[in-house]
Amino acid sequence: MAVKLAYHANCWGPLGGNAVGVTSITQLTYRTFADMDRAYADIARAGYEGVEIFDGNLLDETPADLRRKLADAGLELVSVYSGGNFIFPDILPEELARIERVAAAAAEAGASHYVVGGGAKRANGIQDDDYKRLGEALDQVGEIARRAGLRAHYHPHLSTIVEGPAEVSRIFGLTGLDFCPDTAHLAAAGGDPAAQVVEFAGRISLVHLKGLQREPFGFTPLDMGDLDNTTVIAALKDIGYSGWVMAELDSWPDPYEGAARSHAFLKRHFA
Repeated sequence: MAVKLAYHANCWGPLGGNAVGVTSITQLTYRTFADMDRAYADIARAGYEGVEIFDGNLLDETPADLRRKLADAGLELVSVYSGGNFIFPDILPEELARIERVAAAAAEAGASHYVVGGGAKRANGIQDDDYKRLGEALDQVGEIARRAGLRAHYHPHLSTIVEGPAEVSRIFGLTGLDFCPDTAHLAAAGGDPAAQVVEFAGRISLVHLKGLQREPFGFTPLDMGDLDNTTVIAALKDIGYSGWVMAELDSWPDPYEGAARSHAFLKRHFA
C-alpha cells in the first residue's frame, strides 16, 4: 500500500482565530500562533514529506512565498483546513467568500486537498434542519474546491453538530464531500474509528490520525494514550487505502518530539 506521511503544523503554538472575525465573518480564519518556519523545519526533520496548515496561516503570506518556503524545507503542502458555522443562511455567503479565497490560495501554493470542519451548535439547541443546511453548504464548499482544483473533505469535530457515529452517518447522507476521519475526535465522541473507516471506505482520500487520552482529556502522540490507532491502520490496509496519512497533535510540550514519535509509529505500522 502506497501511503505518504504528513503532519499538521498546529502544534508549535497556541491555536486560535483571527480576532477581526469577531466583527467580520469573512476574516474568521483558524491559525496557529507560532514560528511557522520552525514548524516546517521540525516536521521535515521528523521525517514527514507533507504538511497541513490552517487557512489563517496560509493567508499570512503569498502562495509563491509559501511554496518556496516549503520546498526549501523539503515539504509539500498537502492540505489546508478551514472551519465554518455553515448553518446560518444570512452569513453563509460571507463564509463561502472566505472559502473561495482560501481555496484559490491553497491551490496556488501547491495543495491538493481542502479540509473543512464545522456545523454550529445553536444557543437554544440543534434544529433538525441544521443537518440539511450543513449538507447543502458543504456541497457548495465542494464545488468551490473543485473549481480550484482541490479535493474537498468534511472533518467531523467535537463541539459541532457532527460528533457521534449517528451524526457522522447522517451528514454523509446529505453531502457529497469526502470523509476525513480524525481518529481522536471520532473516538472521543463515542465512535469506532476503524469501523467508520470501513463504513465510508469509498469516500476516504485523506486521513487524520491522532492519539487520545480520556482522563484527563487530551490528545497525544500516536504511540500512547487510550486509542489504539493500529486498528485504524489495519482497517485502512483492508480497504486498500493509498494516499496521504496526516498525523496531528494539537498541543505537546516538545512539538518536534511528538512529531518524531508519531512518525516512528506510522513507519512501524505501515511497513
